[in-house]
Amino acid sequence: MTDDRRVLRELVPAHGETYAEEAGIRLRDAPQPLYRLLVLSHLLSARIRASVAIAAARELYEAGLRDPGRMARADWQERVDALGRGGYRRYDERTATQLGDGAELLTERWGGDLRRMREEADGDPDALRRLLREVPGMGPAGADIFLREVQRAWPEFAPYLGGKALSGAERLGLPKDPERVAKLAGDTEPATLAAALVRASLDKEVAEDSLRRAA
Repeated sequence: MTDDRRVLRELVPAHGETYAEEAGIRLRDAPQPLYRLLVLSHLLSARIRASVAIAAARELYEAGLRDPGRMARADWQERVDALGRGGYRRYDERTATQLGDGAELLTERWGGDLRRMREEADGDPDALRRLLREVPGMGPAGADIFLREVQRAWPEFAPYLGGKALSGAERLGLPKDPERVAKLAGDTEPATLAAALVRASLDKEVAEDSLRRAA
């Protein structure tokens, strides 16, 4: 029987890069990186390859659409074109509309600063998930992605794994309880652990390679 801790020791160093890191976001508790994470979570939640969503997020950033104010003021076609350059063509028109509407909501309700949403959630992940889902285009999957990643900057929500990460844990033969998995991971940062488990869920080879190395 493979030791659970050994499986995680093989998995996390090789596959623990967060999606924010992959997208070039230096996540911290500041308005711009938090907004960039929100946009990335929105893009990743669609039925599209993660690499395409990440490329689209980078293109939006390069186009200067880095905060809710700039996103809301941008022409709809600017948003469509940036998404298209990233290969995000299947959902580009709808997503461009949602990004504009979402930016307006964030500006009106939270002054364009997601830290105010954090304060409103008051450390309750269910409350934060509900608030996130008020943003156009942010469904359950997008909210889960945001929570998994933001726990690096907002530790009161840690450990947060979510359904996709727990599916990865199951594929690896690990417990499906977030607290138990986090305990097995020892000092591993929860966001890194969650990212590695998600990658195991999405890619059978990642899981099989980690189990093979741990055996």
